Amino acid sequence: MLFSTVACLVLTFFLLYLYFSMIVKPARIRKILKQQGIDGPPPKILLGNILDVKKSRDAAEKAALSHPHPPLIHNAAAVLPFAEEWRQQYGPLYVFSFGKMQVLYVNDPDMVKEITTCTSLDLGRPSYQQKVLGPLLGKGILPSNGSIWARQRKIIAPELFMDKVKGMMSIITESGLALVDSWKHKVESEERGVVEISVDHCMKRFSGDIISRACFGSSYSKGHEIFLKFDVLQEIMSKRTFSALGIPGLRYLPTKRNRQIRALEKEITALILKIVKERRQAGREKDLLQTLLEGAKSSYSTSAAIDQFIVDNCRNIYLAGFETSAVSASWCLMLLASNLDWQTRVREEVEEVCQGRIPDTDMLRKMKQLHMVIQETMRLYPPAPTLAREAFKDVKIGNIRVPKGVNVWTMVTALHTDTALWGADALEFKPQRFENGISSACKSPNAYMPFGFGQRVCVGQHLAMVELKLLMGITCLLIMFTHHL
Repeated sequence: MLFSTVACLVLTFFLLYLYFSMIVKPARIRKILKQQGIDGPPPKILLGNILDVKKSRDAAEKAALSHPHPPLIHNAAAVLPFAEEWRQQYGPLYVFSFGKMQVLYVNDPDMVKEITTCTSLDLGRPSYQQKVLGPLLGKGILPSNGSIWARQRKIIAPELFMDKVKGMMSIITESGLALVDSWKHKVESEERGVVEISVDHCMKRFSGDIISRACFGSSYSKGHEIFLKFDVLQEIMSKRTFSALGIPGLRYLPTKRNRQIRALEKEITALILKIVKERRQAGREKDLLQTLLEGAKSSYSTSAAIDQFIVDNCRNIYLAGFETSAVSASWCLMLLASNLDWQTRVREEVEEVCQGRIPDTDMLRKMKQLHMVIQETMRLYPPAPTLAREAFKDVKIGNIRVPKGVNVWTMVTALHTDTALWGADALEFKPQRFENGISSACKSPNAYMPFGFGQRVCVGQHLAMVELKLLMGITCLLIMFTHHL
């Protein structure tokens, strides 16, 4: 009798929690936004607009498959077709939801600037990032907020300033030459002097190699093992659907995928801590891990806190550094391969600047054509395609009062290809638009933010740009390449 009473009470409280969190609270938030003229697609109970998103993506995929040889257009925003469909229907500001999570979509450049330059701790990285992406990011610099984030940034950011990146040039050059030499060897071993290469895997190997060497120095092989496991973990987690964002408890279910995620997370943590233990005993090297370890000692009072900081931020550096460089390098190669005139321009510039020598940072600064190509690549295919924040209290953005708990999203890909900002040729690859800088390329310069903007700008942007410039320069210098879809 007692058990059944307790069970009924637990069930009642759970149902009340679901009712208030999934129905009452979202309805209240939408009412506040609607009173300010912000509307959006009507949500379904419990699911929000998850089914609408799926329907939109399925329709876009079906349409793409119906054209086996579609024209080449650079519209990365089409990967999330629902965002553009709703923008056309509801305007540059609208609200939608994933389960209980309410999202305010913002496509107005002035409001985006207010969001990215906001210094208030009441607007920060969404809490769902730590929940959903916990196995990947932990409580590192990427998902953290407030004083926790500020403390971590104070330790990490100085180690990725340009003067420190210059000290990594030998690592970047060695990794870049090894990759391009492997391509060159494949080309020379073919009778026709032509070989087909899938660059995605190569770019992952290149960026992973640099991160492993920069972080772990002589422990590179162990660092590479961590990288491989992290890559598998990321692949498994990428298969999670949008439903994981708004429906509570899904990540705790004992599914095969969740068990794999937990096992890999433990293995990665154990491998990092093993290297940290060895480094504490030796302490001779001056790689990124060692400098972070020394910085953490002066900021954290316990070994457990130091270990947690190192583990979480090694994972953050892997994800941010690896993704930014690998994805951007793949797109840049594709664009150069499909625009041979620009490939020729870059090759001639590199030959003129380098005079047969391997590029250094001073030479890279002189490569204006290459810089324009990379800027245009990151406009069309930004490494951070979505900018997300959460209101931890009621906040004011422009003239809009954003209720506590609302997530604010901006599609960087949409801003980067908005014809009102970039002109009628916004979907075309035209590096010359950056010839006189960002201010002349775009009507609203703050709408260009491949690495984010404001105080949360990517701390690794200098490393990413040097990696890209060096690899593209060496590649154009040593081989000729075209693309094949």
